[in-house]
Amino acid sequence: MNSDHLIIVEKASDFRWSNPEIEIVTAEQYLADGPRIRSRPRKVINLCRSYSYLSVGYYCSLLAEARGDRVTPSVETILEVARRKPQATMLPMLSSLVGPLKDVPRSVRSLTLHVFFGEIEDPQLATLARKSFELFHCPLLEIEIERAGKSHIWEVSAVHPLKPSDVSPEQDDILVRGLARFTRRAWNPAPRPRTYRMALAILHDPKDPLPPSNLKTLARIAEIGESMDISVELIEKKDLSRLTQFDALFIRETTAVSHHTYEFARKSELAGMPVIDDPASILRCANKAYLSELLKGNDIPTPKTFLISKQSLNSMAMLLPYPVVLKVPDGAFSKSVKKANDATQLHDISREMLKESDVILAQEFMYTAFDWRIGVLDGKPLFAARYHMCKDHWQIIKHAGDGKFQEGRVESVQLTDVPGSILALACTSAKLIGDGLYGIDIKSNDQKSFVIEINDNPNIDVDMEDYHEGVDIYRKILAHLLERFEKRHKISKEYENISIESTSRKFNKNTRHINSDEGKVANKQSSQGPNSKTRNRNNLIEAGIVNIN
Repeated sequence: MNSDHLIIVEKASDFRWSNPEIEIVTAEQYLADGPRIRSRPRKVINLCRSYSYLSVGYYCSLLAEARGDRVTPSVETILEVARRKPQATMLPMLSSLVGPLKDVPRSVRSLTLHVFFGEIEDPQLATLARKSFELFHCPLLEIEIERAGKSHIWEVSAVHPLKPSDVSPEQDDILVRGLARFTRRAWNPAPRPRTYRMALAILHDPKDPLPPSNLKTLARIAEIGESMDISVELIEKKDLSRLTQFDALFIRETTAVSHHTYEFARKSELAGMPVIDDPASILRCANKAYLSELLKGNDIPTPKTFLISKQSLNSMAMLLPYPVVLKVPDGAFSKSVKKANDATQLHDISREMLKESDVILAQEFMYTAFDWRIGVLDGKPLFAARYHMCKDHWQIIKHAGDGKFQEGRVESVQLTDVPGSILALACTSAKLIGDGLYGIDIKSNDQKSFVIEINDNPNIDVDMEDYHEGVDIYRKILAHLLERFEKRHKISKEYENISIESTSRKFNKNTRHINSDEGKVANKQSSQGPNSKTRNRNNLIEAGIVNIN
């Protein structure tokens, strides 16, 4: 059976549905199988009749985790469903998704709903079904709802796991649909699916006006993944419930701590999946106050930065060296970033910002025609670009009051043409956060270079940031995730031999490339001179990237 999915049942007769390209085993067979070295971890669906503590169903999930398999439900889920107190905190959330159910007669006081892998028969309860699967992650779930008094409001009173025999013949289509979606496989007999070395999910938001990577770029990543024996699928916020059916996650959506992107990252990490961006990186990079303290504490040159609260606003207004840049610590894409030229502007802007956050930042204003953006992966330079300021503006993005925005020019720069001191500063700063993918923003003048910000979710787009380094960027990211996946599961294939040589492409340098969909303009320039090879090597030696010997 050429599949990494496995369904466990207590008796073979418990699984009465058409047999897809997924192996069905009994609990006795699975428990007797024992641990063994496999080419990749299996994705196990435990459909035992009971998950009660120390039951055979409990042991199937427990030993699956011990063997390195990814199992649904997990032991944590089994215990969570059994506990009344945790349920009590989750049920009100589900209650808010039930709706009035106006078609139900007022004489009906309670209902029992069946949810199979997040699917339900009634479309008006689809959101409730999907959320219940996200919260409890139990394949077959029964939800009890009760009418609140004499009103139209319904409340979820309890949730219980179901056994396969609880699925009526009339519900077969719902279960088959849910299982097919969860495993991402057609349920009818079909040609044997190809087995990839890794299944990668890319989280994106197709409606995001400023995505870290546009759809053209994501399609390029999928194409390169295919050539590296990695399957790539784009997923969205609604796909949280089936996240663990993948082997790794690459987040290409603007991240934040109080956001579903952080929830995806946390769930991936808990499931042992390699993830970019990892939760710690999101947490550290999301808050500019944290970054300021981290960089200062490690002697990384940064603009002078001051913390302002409601209590310190008046005194700080008299001490700050104007002009200053004011920032809400968890803002992104130049949002919640304002410039104050004097104390009056400082007070006006700060009062508004302090409604969002108890602490804001005031940073010494440094005007430069462009910011360096150095992409760093696992402590090594990945790409370089100059982000030019918008015309007649001091930022690289100019936001208008009507929600529209204007972006400055993006100029890709070959890594070998970046001063070694800039590359070294970027790599040193990135290592303070972790070993993931980061974009380091640096301002440089005649005297010194300063780190402005570390981004956990840097922009990478075709013909923009990737203009010089090309497909190498995407190959290195995919190889990074694959290496961690195979090392985590002790897979014997030699990930070290992955080729990261870029496909030969000819570009007409000194031309303008415009991506109208993204509103970005990139002016590509060649900076090769007569002594470029010597100068380029010296830059890399200075950054500590090339060994002198």
